[in-house]
Amino acid sequence: MSPRLDQGIPDTVTGPALPEQLSEEQFGPVEVPEPTSPEAVEEIFDQLQLPEIPPYAEVGPVDARAMSKTLFKRLEKLDEGTHEFAYVRNTLVELNLALVKFAASRFRSRSEPMEDIVQVGTIGLIKAIDRFDLDRGVEFPTFAMPTIVGEIKRFFRDTSWSVRVPRRLQELRLDLAKAGDELAQNLDRAPTMEELAERLDISVEEVVEGMAASNAYTASSLDAQPEEDDSEGALADRIGYEDNGLEGIEYVESLKPLIAELPPRDRTILSLRFVANMTQSEIGEELGISQMHVSRLLSRTLNRLRKGLMIDE
Repeated sequence: MSPRLDQGIPDTVTGPALPEQLSEEQFGPVEVPEPTSPEAVEEIFDQLQLPEIPPYAEVGPVDARAMSKTLFKRLEKLDEGTHEFAYVRNTLVELNLALVKFAASRFRSRSEPMEDIVQVGTIGLIKAIDRFDLDRGVEFPTFAMPTIVGEIKRFFRDTSWSVRVPRRLQELRLDLAKAGDELAQNLDRAPTMEELAERLDISVEEVVEGMAASNAYTASSLDAQPEEDDSEGALADRIGYEDNGLEGIEYVESLKPLIAELPPRDRTILSLRFVANMTQSEIGEELGISQMHVSRLLSRTLNRLRKGLMIDE
């Protein structure tokens, strides 16, 4: 919300909001008329020794810079938390919103709405105002722009990933991309993981971890329709299938304790028949018994296991 509205000044007033209370110790005795006309606003500006500020949209960069210096000097003399401090601080925000819009224009190609980017950049502007010190001899736009851009970049870094990953891996992804481009130009080929690790002075395991994390930046919907030249269906149709082996998992797990209770010879016959795929004759020769005896033992064992499964169910 505009600081003018925050301070309760009617829309008919052409100028920033006026403080609700004026300190006589700081500004001297001031008679505050009702702010119902531009003349009343000009009279108060004269008594406060502040520059007259036209509508913010009409203030040029040079004028905004000059008026900001005067307001920063006044801000240093005010106590934080007072109405006067909020008035000057909010006026500084309004005067320098052009910096936020300029910084936000660099991210116009992103998918986020421009209104959200400007709002985030305004937070950076407020932080820059709170940290700015006139005694350093640095112009405010020069000081504020890195803070505003950094706040916007932090916003994209924390919200634009499809899957949330640690900040360390987000920064590692950027370092890997930069190092990969530089090495590809120097080597005239794609760099190996060992070369990337040597360039960034990290381990190969960290390179692999960073590459895996980069896959979480964007995600495709399972219901996304294929491109026009793609004859296949949606992604869900291509990766989804029925695994018939899942039906047998329950029986396998139920059979394990039943097989463990069998005599050693019966377990051996089962292993030779269903694991080694040997015939009953080959099993008889292996164990030194007849094929008919193997058939009877195998049938008895299978019936025992079948009954055990029926009892469990």
